[in-house]
Amino acid sequence: MSTSYQTYWRELVSGRRTEPADKLLLLMLTPLAWLYSLALQLRAGLYRSGIMKTNRLPRPVVSIGNITVGGTGKTPTAAYIARFLIAQGYRVAVLSRGYGGSLEGQTSVVSDGATIMLSAVECGDEPYLLASTVPGLMVVIGTDRSAAGQLAMQQLSPDIFLLDDGFQHLRLHRDLNILLLDFSRPFGNGLTLPAGILREPVTTKERADLVIFTRAPGGALPPIDTGNIPACTASHTIVDLLPLGNNSPVSCSSCSDQKVLAFAGIADPDSFFAGLRAEGLNLVRCISFPDHVVYSKEPYEEIAGAMRDSGATIVVTTEKDGVKLKGLSQELEACTLLARLGLTVDNPALLRGMLTEVMHRHDL
Repeated sequence: MSTSYQTYWRELVSGRRTEPADKLLLLMLTPLAWLYSLALQLRAGLYRSGIMKTNRLPRPVVSIGNITVGGTGKTPTAAYIARFLIAQGYRVAVLSRGYGGSLEGQTSVVSDGATIMLSAVECGDEPYLLASTVPGLMVVIGTDRSAAGQLAMQQLSPDIFLLDDGFQHLRLHRDLNILLLDFSRPFGNGLTLPAGILREPVTTKERADLVIFTRAPGGALPPIDTGNIPACTASHTIVDLLPLGNNSPVSCSSCSDQKVLAFAGIADPDSFFAGLRAEGLNLVRCISFPDHVVYSKEPYEEIAGAMRDSGATIVVTTEKDGVKLKGLSQELEACTLLARLGLTVDNPALLRGMLTEVMHRHDL
């Protein structure tokens, strides 16, 4: 889906497109959403009944996922959990699909915790970002996460698996099911694809053992009642800016007097741009690329041209985009900064307690 189509669809399902033709299109998409929802409920029922098999791995599995299209902070949450478990002395392996990488569909080790063996182009941006920013973390990609886990057991001997973006991966049993929901619009318009942003019906939230409402204002309470499911909130903040190819970060405040060109190829670029503005950066131009964009000559030329036209002196993008920027000119690379995100959980004892319980339950 191109950037223009992605933008239009998001505006349509969020209610920002209100022309008669837009309303008619949404009305036409709604029956398709009902059929899609029914198919998903049937699939879930087949797994519950045992007709479709659920595989188990010999180590505990913690799933981190969502039920909406778009970013809810899965990667920062996975990194947060991985750092906590590694600090407790556990060997942690992430199982990721490897979406967008050239090796997608294959089962491969990205990192053994000491050496990164694949590039971002090969394994996908999110697995590479986790492997490169969390010391000691093992990462394996594979569409079949059960097979990826078996490969990890054979070659890496982890104590625990983190299932990245795993809420819909019912083929693999999980010991802790963490559901991430966006604080401002947990379920969008309440409809599944293609008439809404839901990957599954709202009722599937009942599969969760813990709900984390991400992108929450400081000190906010969960926006909806989750019933018997424990819930907490979390917020993402831009910690600092890391020059591309340099290990010495700079503060956002030190760049507040400069003109900034910002670009991102993520699910929700607008929230990224808003975060930069909240840190006091003067954004003179913003460019949104499709999620998991492959950076090549065309986007590089667009970035360089926008920088010239806008008079920007520095370029800021996400760490996720940064791992794929291999063909920038020396001039552009020298002025490109990566915004590093930090996650703050409002009730860390709840999350950490549930993780600790999982490990104790397996006598690890």
